[in-house]
Amino acid sequence: MPATGSAPSGTDAPPPGGVHRSRRRLRAALRGGGRLVGTFLKLPGPDVVALAAQAGLDFVVVDLEHSALDERTAADQLRLAAALGLPALVRVPAVDPGQVNRLLEAGAVGIQLSTVRSRAEVGALRAASRYAPHGRRSISLAHPAAGYGLGGLDRYLAAEAADPPLLVAQIETATTDDPLPDLLAGVDVGFVGTTDLAVSLGLAGTDDPTPLLRRTGDVAEAARGAGAALGGWVADRTAEALARHGLTDAGYLVVGSDLQLLGAGLRRLAG
Repeated sequence: MPATGSAPSGTDAPPPGGVHRSRRRLRAALRGGGRLVGTFLKLPGPDVVALAAQAGLDFVVVDLEHSALDERTAADQLRLAAALGLPALVRVPAVDPGQVNRLLEAGAVGIQLSTVRSRAEVGALRAASRYAPHGRRSISLAHPAAGYGLGGLDRYLAAEAADPPLLVAQIETATTDDPLPDLLAGVDVGFVGTTDLAVSLGLAGTDDPTPLLRRTGDVAEAARGAGAALGGWVADRTAEALARHGLTDAGYLVVGSDLQLLGAGLRRLAG
């Protein structure tokens, strides 16, 4: 029997999983000033994951906030995405440590937390996504991200320490409880939830982009100061849409959703 934490005798066990390589690649792109483009997944089933991978998207975000997806469906989609080499994050409305752990074990490369208002929320997300001594995440090797224990405990923990889950803090309110630089310290992306932010700013039904641009600029400045990338949501990827939302320099761009893209395609067909 091999010693606890060691690779099986006579084998050259691979790293615990491709999830770590995906995290490393995404972080390198973000830190190098590149642009990653993805979309929200709101529809159940494997086809949307396969189509996103086939299209060559840089990542997808399985949406557990604004969809009817349940955790089991999300886990199945994460496993397929990992098998296809498609990095998949999950958006959650609040930090549930047990759920965060299960999603990461299923193969999520990171967690996107919605409606971040306080430093405590970011701290809770970080603690739920990191193993001790850097967090409070419970350890297990009986899952895909750990290679089902093939490489052993020590190797898995080393891989997690080297390439931990990506953390995305979604800012979508006119004000926050703590200053933006404090909120974005320690995250990979400061993400502007443009639709909710516009509503919070009282811009629904108006054509004045100035308040939204100002707030997005604040998030961008805070992200730069914290060493994080700027991210945000737009309905389409045109230069006009990016400029209208202050996201021209965004490195982490979520464009629409599978449901929205399907609807647009059906309307074009009907028209």
